[in-house]
Amino acid sequence: MSHRDLTYNSPMTRNRRNMEGGSSEESSAANPFISQGDESSSLVSNQQSYSGQSDDYNQMQNHIKPDGTRDETQTYGQRFSYNEPYAHNGTDSNFLSKQGSSDDTQGLLSSRHAMGFNGVSDSPYARTPSPNNIHIPPEYDRYPSMTRSRVVSSTSISSQLKNDQYEKSTGQDSEEKILSKLANPFSTYTDLSPFGGYPASSFPLHIDEKEPDDYLHNPDPIADASYDKNRFWYDLKNMDRRSCGGFLGFIFLLVAAVVVFVLVPVLTYSGVTTPYHPKTYQLLTGYSYPILSAIRTDLVDPDTPADAMKFKSTKGETWKLVFSDEFNAEGRTFYKGDDQFFEAVDLHYGSTQDLEWYDPDAVSTANGSMNIHMDAYKNHDLFYRSGMVQSWNKMCFSQGKVEFSARLPNYGNKHGLWPGLWTLGNLGRPGFMASTEGVWPYSYESCDAGITPNQSSPDGISYLPGQKLNSCTCKGEDHPTPGVGRGAPEIDAIEGTVADIKGGTPIGVASQSLQIAPYDIWYMPDYNFIEIYNASVTSMNTWTGGPLQQGISGATTLNLTWYEFGEGSHNFQRYGVEFLSDNDKGYCTWYIGEEKTYTLHAYALAPNGNVGWRRISKEPMSVIMNLGLSNSWDYIDWPSINFPVELRVDYVRVYQPSDNVSITCDPTDYPTYQYIESHLDAYENPNATSWTDAGYKWPKNKLMNKC
Repeated sequence: MSHRDLTYNSPMTRNRRNMEGGSSEESSAANPFISQGDESSSLVSNQQSYSGQSDDYNQMQNHIKPDGTRDETQTYGQRFSYNEPYAHNGTDSNFLSKQGSSDDTQGLLSSRHAMGFNGVSDSPYARTPSPNNIHIPPEYDRYPSMTRSRVVSSTSISSQLKNDQYEKSTGQDSEEKILSKLANPFSTYTDLSPFGGYPASSFPLHIDEKEPDDYLHNPDPIADASYDKNRFWYDLKNMDRRSCGGFLGFIFLLVAAVVVFVLVPVLTYSGVTTPYHPKTYQLLTGYSYPILSAIRTDLVDPDTPADAMKFKSTKGETWKLVFSDEFNAEGRTFYKGDDQFFEAVDLHYGSTQDLEWYDPDAVSTANGSMNIHMDAYKNHDLFYRSGMVQSWNKMCFSQGKVEFSARLPNYGNKHGLWPGLWTLGNLGRPGFMASTEGVWPYSYESCDAGITPNQSSPDGISYLPGQKLNSCTCKGEDHPTPGVGRGAPEIDAIEGTVADIKGGTPIGVASQSLQIAPYDIWYMPDYNFIEIYNASVTSMNTWTGGPLQQGISGATTLNLTWYEFGEGSHNFQRYGVEFLSDNDKGYCTWYIGEEKTYTLHAYALAPNGNVGWRRISKEPMSVIMNLGLSNSWDYIDWPSINFPVELRVDYVRVYQPSDNVSITCDPTDYPTYQYIESHLDAYENPNATSWTDAGYKWPKNKLMNKC
């Protein structure tokens, strides 16, 4: 029966028995792990190993002094040559030896103690592996460091150091002690295993006793670090069936949760799962409801007096009233959508660097008039609030007479305020700079230098970008009526200001003007075709224009009783303009009260220099009423402005020839509706300051683009 003690069958024990006279059969039978052919080769290898160990021993003996002590100077620093079968097995001891550790000397001393220099013969068998020698591991250690890892366990190193310290403390062993160690290497001081604190020599392994978790006791820090860094992918690739099923189940639950708690509510709320199906119901009654009382069904206000239904023109013709608003209804507001004909805008009028914010809240009707209220009220980071009411794209008229009855704000002899009652072509919307670029104040039908940027003049006469909707745009370009020059000319019934007459006395003045482009040379029209009716109160304005506009303006002095404050009864006054757009017989006549102030005939705008005819507006004109405050208009005498102030408008009336009534913003020959609908961003976004900012391209023309 074979011996179960694997140390009994070690090559070293077997060789010792052979030397003591044991038979080879017993030896062969004692080692069940090798064949007979391997046994002889193993024996030769071991004998060669022991021979090499004897040589090392003899070399060490040569350094013994006559008194029996050792010559350390001769042996210090010499590496101990270990030729046992595990000399290159990759153990921790071997690793430390290869790395040139400072423990080499300790290893040599430990070897000296293990060899027993005191009285031990130089037999090669004296170098039997011992647990006390960290350089010679037990042959059948349960957890030998025989892996290929080059990393040394810290536990193993500490165990080796402990063994060294133990051997140094024991001193020289006696001969009997050494022989005892040789006879039973496991009965001596036992090296603790670096993986658990129990003696490594106490656990010899049989080949059948290898356990699946042995690798856990020989960690590899490099492999462990790589595993920790890519743990997710390692685990994913090595996932077993059970883990894979759990992972797929988790994914399924996650998708199901998203569907139940996100997708289904979204589809339900959006109506995709329950599409709308129109339903038809039978009327339960045939009762017809009347139109709401606040909705006007007639363009002429029912409150308009009968004597205002007709007007006799400059030419003696009788024109009829086609639109009126008397503002007699109390509490009307003009927010967007509140009114049929007018809207109060909510914006900053940046084109003239105004100091106020136009707010719909500043406009309402009371006491039989529409009141535009200006006060020192901070709004949108501006310190003043006022109102602008416009009929853009709601109520327009083409030629005729527009008349306003108004009482001007503040004092008549104090500088600063800018009340305005005026009209503008519907292709431009006041306050929306993207809409007015390239159309204000053009009224031009030629295809020459007048449509080009700066009028092709290097002297700076014009800073305008050119006429956008000229008469010679290329085929297919964006244009409301190709082949017809279009624009947004401006005609002002009044722009209130204050002028200093002789002696420095300030007095209120009404500026009544026509703004046109392109410009005459030096901004001077042909004054031979301008007629002033009362030169004592009316004169042509000395300011005739600048790089952004040419203004043909007449200045008429006003009575101080027509203002909000001051002496007198503070009456309303009428301000109006009458115009016809015929190329030959066209004219503009301005009124204050019933009196005409001056008339501009069409020939005053005849060709001049490198530009052709400028026409009196044929565009549908919208109505604007506002109260502004700007340093670009007049000097502001701040102490004299008694905030809050009001511009009150009693009524607005429009007259036209009976045979040529056009009270629409989209006439057949000069349409605007479809063009505006196609460019709403320019007409509804006050922050867009140019046509390209609103997202539109400038149309090409034959003169500049050679199409």
